[in-house]
Amino acid sequence: MSTALISEKGKNREEIESLEVAEEAREKDWTEPSFVAELFMGRVHTEMVDPYPEQSTEDRAVGDAYLAKLRTFLIEKVDADKIDSTGEMSPEMMQGLIDLGAFGMKIPKEYGGLGLSQTNYGRAMALICSHCASTGGMLSAHQSIGVPQPLYLFGTEEQKKKYLPRLAKGAISAFALTEPDVGSDPARMTTTATPTADGSHYIINGTKLWCTNGAQTPAIMKNGREKKQISAFIVEKTMPGFEVVHRCRFSGLSGIQNALLKFTNVKIPKENLIWGEGRGLRLALITLNAGRLSLPAGAIGGARQCVKYSRDWGNERKQWGAAVGQHEAGARKIASMTAHLFAMESITWLAAAWVDRKSHDIRLEAAMAKLFCSERTHQIIEDTVQLRGGRGYERASSLKARGEKAYPAERMLRDSRINMIVEGTSEILRLFIAREALDRHLAVAGDALNPKLGIGRRLLSVVRAGAFYSWWYPYQFIGQYLNVVSLFAPGHLGYAKRTSHRLAKSIFHLMLLNGPALEKRQLQLGRIVDIATDLFAISATVGRARAKHTLPPDVKNVDAIADLFCREAKARIRANFRALRCNDDRLLRQVSKQVLNGDVRWIERESV
Repeated sequence: MSTALISEKGKNREEIESLEVAEEAREKDWTEPSFVAELFMGRVHTEMVDPYPEQSTEDRAVGDAYLAKLRTFLIEKVDADKIDSTGEMSPEMMQGLIDLGAFGMKIPKEYGGLGLSQTNYGRAMALICSHCASTGGMLSAHQSIGVPQPLYLFGTEEQKKKYLPRLAKGAISAFALTEPDVGSDPARMTTTATPTADGSHYIINGTKLWCTNGAQTPAIMKNGREKKQISAFIVEKTMPGFEVVHRCRFSGLSGIQNALLKFTNVKIPKENLIWGEGRGLRLALITLNAGRLSLPAGAIGGARQCVKYSRDWGNERKQWGAAVGQHEAGARKIASMTAHLFAMESITWLAAAWVDRKSHDIRLEAAMAKLFCSERTHQIIEDTVQLRGGRGYERASSLKARGEKAYPAERMLRDSRINMIVEGTSEILRLFIAREALDRHLAVAGDALNPKLGIGRRLLSVVRAGAFYSWWYPYQFIGQYLNVVSLFAPGHLGYAKRTSHRLAKSIFHLMLLNGPALEKRQLQLGRIVDIATDLFAISATVGRARAKHTLPPDVKNVDAIADLFCREAKARIRANFRALRCNDDRLLRQVSKQVLNGDVRWIERESV
């Protein structure tokens, strides 16, 4: 168990409560190994990535068979541009997805689903999103984070038998925690679930934005203070008092049915409570662990299409006597997007393999995969649009109408932007990962940093921390400068091992320098997370590149692609380490405060 890095100095009661609610919902124990958790402590376990845990022949055959049927259906029945323009998915298309079992890909066979492995499910999502992001988003929201996943993990057998077969047959579900005034701060949730006098039902009242399923049950007293209880329920749209108030429209993903929901005295049988009162937020966080992997899988599908479009355009379009792909500016974009696509695949399939094998705790790896792939894919699509120039900005329907290839780069750009917001914004994910990165240190020295504890307990923690860091800290210096030799020619895995020691040392320095105030140094924490994410990606990429040597002869040039990614990742790592020492964070805070206080309103007006 670890101590939260929470200082009450300068905080109001609401802010403290928000931090405490989030902290109590965390998974605090590590019962399975985690590559990233160890990386933060200066240990890179190369045996976790080399040999790379590739998909078994039998499981791949299952996936190949399903993807073949799915690919035919997508080509023949799913018109992505029509869905984008009308905002609707036809009944015929929806029925086709039901017939394919697409709504039950992750639901076990004993409950009427296909029972696909996490890897095959990810492969399916990549294929679907390469064709239509709206369709992929709808299916992902239903079964990656919708009712099937938490129900399978935490539901009773009676709940599973009642709902999972229906969900597998196309009864669409939704999930989120958001309310109109509540985003990533669940302590401010206002939707309530009040038990009836006889205890047989709950009465739900409130409003949920973007299809949510969380509510507060009555608070309890803990250590003399009132503690909010967030619980999860299964709510059916036929229940009296449930109302869809408004369908939300977005820049992209035009085909998804996303709504503002209102609950007015909705009577829910107690049997629809999942896992018990007060466990809703933790249920949501655990569900998101593996559920987040569907988003990077879908991002892979979009990135693959971009590489294809860029290859075609890079050869076809001639400017200044040569194809645009032969000019260095174009070549750089094409090479970089290819290298980053390989890295995206490497970390996503690695995490999926660990889920299938039930061998690792992947809460950090899944969050990093989502963070990395959402940001990298958006950059890949940006580069594709830029490479195609005006045609990249033009809608596919317009291109088609005037006889050109209808590459939907513009639609893909709109569709991909949500990936850095949904299921945890990039900023929130960096804070989540950073909090977990500090977990091992807090387990050792957290009591010493906690001003609410007595002096005796804090002194004991100082002694314990001294004993640990007396050997751990020197070891980081030794490991950082040790000449670790990797079997992989460019030595990137050796670099990852050495740099993990430098990263661990940097985290320790930030803790010493900032103490409890470190939670507010979000830019510094973000740099730490970005360094670790690139180190994780380097390790996964190197491991997968080595494994690819066993594949058929048509898989070529893997080493060069992996080498290029690792070199680009190293450049980002060097820049982030420099920024830890020399940055403009203080000035940024100063200018932001001036703007928020209204001291520079003059810049909002016309001026000369």
